[in-house]
Amino acid sequence: MDRELLIVSTFCFFLAIVRTAVAIRGGAYRPAGFNFFAIALGFVFQTAFLSVRGHALGRCPLTNLFEVFIFLAWSVSLIYLLIGPAYRLSLMGAFTAPLVFGLQIFALLAPIDLRHSLKHSPTPWLELHASVSLIAYGAFALACVAGLMYLVQERQLKQRELNSMFYHFPPLTDLFAAITRLLWLGFGLLTLGIAAGFFTGQPLPYGKVAWSLGVWIFYAAILLARHLGTTAPRRIAALCVVAFSAALTLLWGITFLSQTPSM
Repeated sequence: MDRELLIVSTFCFFLAIVRTAVAIRGGAYRPAGFNFFAIALGFVFQTAFLSVRGHALGRCPLTNLFEVFIFLAWSVSLIYLLIGPAYRLSLMGAFTAPLVFGLQIFALLAPIDLRHSLKHSPTPWLELHASVSLIAYGAFALACVAGLMYLVQERQLKQRELNSMFYHFPPLTDLFAAITRLLWLGFGLLTLGIAAGFFTGQPLPYGKVAWSLGVWIFYAAILLARHLGTTAPRRIAALCVVAFSAALTLLWGITFLSQTPSM
């Protein structure tokens, strides 16, 4: 039952991708409510999936890599729905939908939905650590998407190759402000998630702690460079893409809530 909910959710994001592709191919892209509605509907089915799976497990549904990917996709959708309308980033949906679709289609097709035996009952601190850290990843993913939008728009300006999508991009200054806010949101949540990991009352895997702190330091350095004004906005946008790509490598090392906790 739960996988059917996820398939419907994935189809919603696929519809958003198709709508964008058809509009671009026709040379007349215009932002509309369809993409936002499709993503919102996909989010509803994502939430239903996580609720059904969580009730079946009796804990936060982060017990294997399959659930981690879906929770990450849910986090990306959540952050987009919260910040998209607030910052008039309607075009961001055209970039967000493929990311979420890719995460979910990989999770559905890859043989990673493996059930683990329960070795201990997860503590509230452990569930807080795992869930908040992945929501932070959702904010970093949107910062990556906004960074890609910034790079695409700047490239079009430099090469004077303006297509119909260009006229619906927010101004570079507004886009850069959104990147900054997303970085701060993700950094604050990641800080909370890492801190919660130290209160689980269980042994810490120091290698994974060091790698998590490395990601935290990477984002701290980006924010410091942004604050000091020592790095051009274009490089900040590019660093958001690089940092999120590096942060994703942590997913392989997550030890899930049914096992020994990790950072």
